[in-house]
Amino acid sequence: MDVVDLARLQFAVTGNLHFLFVVLTLGLAPLVAIMHTRLAISGNLLYERMTRFWGQIYVINYALGIFTGLVMEFQFGLNWSGLTSYAGDVFGTPLALETLLAFFLESTFLGLWIFGWHRLPRGLHVACIWLVTLTAYASALFIMVANSFLQNPVGSAEEGGRLVLRDFGALFTNPTLVFALPHVLSAGLWAGGFVVMGASAYHLYRRTAEREFFTRSLRIGVLTAFIGSLFTVGFGYAQFGPVSDVQPDKFHGAVPGLALGLMITIGQFVQFGVMFVLAPLLIRDLLARWRWLHPLLMLMTPLPFVAAIAGWLTREVGRQPWLVYGKLSVADALTPGLTPAAITASFAAFAGVLGLLAVVDWALIIRAVRRGPGEVALGAPDHSADHSPAPAHSF
Repeated sequence: MDVVDLARLQFAVTGNLHFLFVVLTLGLAPLVAIMHTRLAISGNLLYERMTRFWGQIYVINYALGIFTGLVMEFQFGLNWSGLTSYAGDVFGTPLALETLLAFFLESTFLGLWIFGWHRLPRGLHVACIWLVTLTAYASALFIMVANSFLQNPVGSAEEGGRLVLRDFGALFTNPTLVFALPHVLSAGLWAGGFVVMGASAYHLYRRTAEREFFTRSLRIGVLTAFIGSLFTVGFGYAQFGPVSDVQPDKFHGAVPGLALGLMITIGQFVQFGVMFVLAPLLIRDLLARWRWLHPLLMLMTPLPFVAAIAGWLTREVGRQPWLVYGKLSVADALTPGLTPAAITASFAAFAGVLGLLAVVDWALIIRAVRRGPGEVALGAPDHSADHSPAPAHSF
């Protein structure tokens, strides 16, 4: 492989590893916010335990995901200085907004939420987790704006051999953004729902003492997966027309075609499976009681993540050989003077770090899931308290 192929492969591997963290963050944040809201409205301590348990899993994923994002940033300066020189004034604007506004605010509100248990007023505490969710979605918006500019460089003009920003509003109405953003957000709900569903099925299959807790969680996970898969597939198909208008040959290559086929197959299989099989079994909690189905639910948990990676491969590989479509090729965006040895060394380092973080992330999440809600540090009171579930209320 030459230098260009090695640099592309490095960014593809590290980018996809980072996206695994992102998609789960986008899915779990609104679920935790909804659980906390139900706690504030009903006062049912079962929702407090659910908020703390699933919130701890969210925090684990978020904390480790920060480091994967930092690794991603290094690559722009190391390998793709041509992109910064040619299109940095435009491409860098939404990225700067994502860091200065969305990320910092998200981290601040998350800190207030984590340390605000039993300290902040109830309404203010709930507002913090909703602000975490909104700023996470804002972060996704700015990242997708930057990526959509690479797909279709609207709002810019070339002056003096580089692109300058002429219409800031055009970045947010980019045809390659309009349906892509809700597609990604819906994929997050789909992934978050499947994680909740799979973890709940694990405990129900083991017949743990927390049956009401995980029956309620299983219901939330299936309903979220149903909504997420429905909108993911819908907005996915809605992109075909606008994207084909901008990039007519996007889906014609071997890799984009295979990735697209895999994404569509998983999406439709899961959508119809959840819609016509799993959702009806929520009636009278049949799904929670039929233990023979629980191993299948656990095995299905990775499917949204596989589909998400296939989707990104379709979106990114399909615009080759362009980095900024029609303006800057991948070869021209590469940092001058890079050698195969240098790329290989940085590839091994970056992929190793992100791969290790991904393994640690999933190991910690699996450990937290196995321990169950009885051993959750997040939101634990400073004094002994009775955390037994309150009488059940229907979801």
